[in-house]
Amino acid sequence: MSTENLPQSPEQPPRKPRVAVVFGGRSSEHGISVVTAGAVLKAIDRTKYDVLPIGITQDGRWALTADEPERMAIVDRRPPSVDALAESAEGAVILPVDPANREVVYSEPGSVPKALGEVDVVFPVLHGPYGEDGTLQGLLELSGVPYVGSGVLASAVGQDKEYMKRVFTSFGLKVGPYVVIRPREWERGDAAARKKIVDFAGEHGWPLFVKPSRAGSSIGITKVDDLSGLDEAIAEARRHDPKILVEAALRGREIECGVLEFEDGPRASLPAEIPPPEAQAYYDFEAKYIDSTPGIVPAPLTPEETAEVQRLAVDAFEAASCEGLVRADFFLTDDGEFVINEINTMPGFTPISMYPQMWQASGVGYPELIDRLVRAALRRSTGLR
Repeated sequence: MSTENLPQSPEQPPRKPRVAVVFGGRSSEHGISVVTAGAVLKAIDRTKYDVLPIGITQDGRWALTADEPERMAIVDRRPPSVDALAESAEGAVILPVDPANREVVYSEPGSVPKALGEVDVVFPVLHGPYGEDGTLQGLLELSGVPYVGSGVLASAVGQDKEYMKRVFTSFGLKVGPYVVIRPREWERGDAAARKKIVDFAGEHGWPLFVKPSRAGSSIGITKVDDLSGLDEAIAEARRHDPKILVEAALRGREIECGVLEFEDGPRASLPAEIPPPEAQAYYDFEAKYIDSTPGIVPAPLTPEETAEVQRLAVDAFEAASCEGLVRADFFLTDDGEFVINEINTMPGFTPISMYPQMWQASGVGYPELIDRLVRAALRRSTGLR
C-alpha cells in the first residue's frame, strides 16, 4: 500500500498516512513499552505521518493518551504508565470491526462515541504477553489494519523461548542446552519438577539461568550459582509465567545483531557486543533500561565473525518467518562458535536500546529506521502472505 492509494477528496492534497502508536499493555513490561513509545513519538517524521497515540492500561483498557513523549520517560528509576497519560479514566478506543472501514472510535460512558478518523497502519511497541506474542497481531489481522513487525506465527514463536529454540534447531541453528518445566508438570508436584532441574544441573553444571519462558527484557530471570538459590529463582520465574525455561550458562561473549526488512529483503546491521556490567552477573533489566550500560558498536569481531553472525541473524529471521524487524542475540563461545540465544520481534526502542544503535552505526538513523518500518508495513497486506 502506498500513499497514493490512500482515500482522499478531489479538492484536497493527498493526506498523510495515519500511524497509531500502540503501547503499554498488560504484561510486566508495560513501563518499558511506554518508554519505547515515547522515543518513537519523538522521532517519527511528522511531515510524513499523522500520529495517534493509543495506550493500553495494565488492566487492558485501550485509552486515548496525550501526545507528549517527554512524559514517557523513566523518572527516579520508575517506568511510566498509561494510566498517568490517559485523557480519561473510563474512555476507551475501539478498533475497526470492518476491514473495509479503518475508522477508530473513542467512547466514554454517557457520551456519544467520537470518530477519531481512519488508521492506515499500527505501530505496536508492546513487549511481552498480550502484545508481542501474536495476540495483538491477530486482532489487527481481524480488523484488516496493517501493522509494523512480525505476524501472528512469528510473534508467537518469538515470545516463547522453548518453541523459538525448537524452530532454530529444526533450521540448523545451534542453541545451548536447556530444559523446560511446563505448567502441568508443576501440577503433578513441585518435587518432581525441581528434580528435573537438579538433574539438568548435574549433567551441565552450575550456574544455571532460570527464566520465564514467555517474558522479555530480562524480567524474572535469575542466575543460580548452586542448589541453595534454586527455589527462590523458580518462584521468581513462575511469578511471571507458569512455564519456565532453564538454561546452562555458556562461556563466551554476548553478541547482538539487528535485522531490518528492506524492499529487497531482510538485511543485518553491524553487530554489537554487550560487556557484562560490573554490578550484575548478567545483562539484566536494570542494566538494559535504567543504568545505561553501553554496548560496543560495532562489536570487536573479525570480518569473518561479523559476516557469520550477520548471516545467522538473517537465517533466524527467516526461520521464524519474521517481518519488519528483529534483534537476534548470540553467544560467541570460547571455541569460536556462535550459539543463538533468542530473537526479539519487537526489541526495545528506548534511546539506549541496542537495536537502533546498531542501525545507527550501519548508516540508518532512528527517524529513517521508523520510516522504513512503517513503509514496510504499508507495503504488506493483512491475511495469509
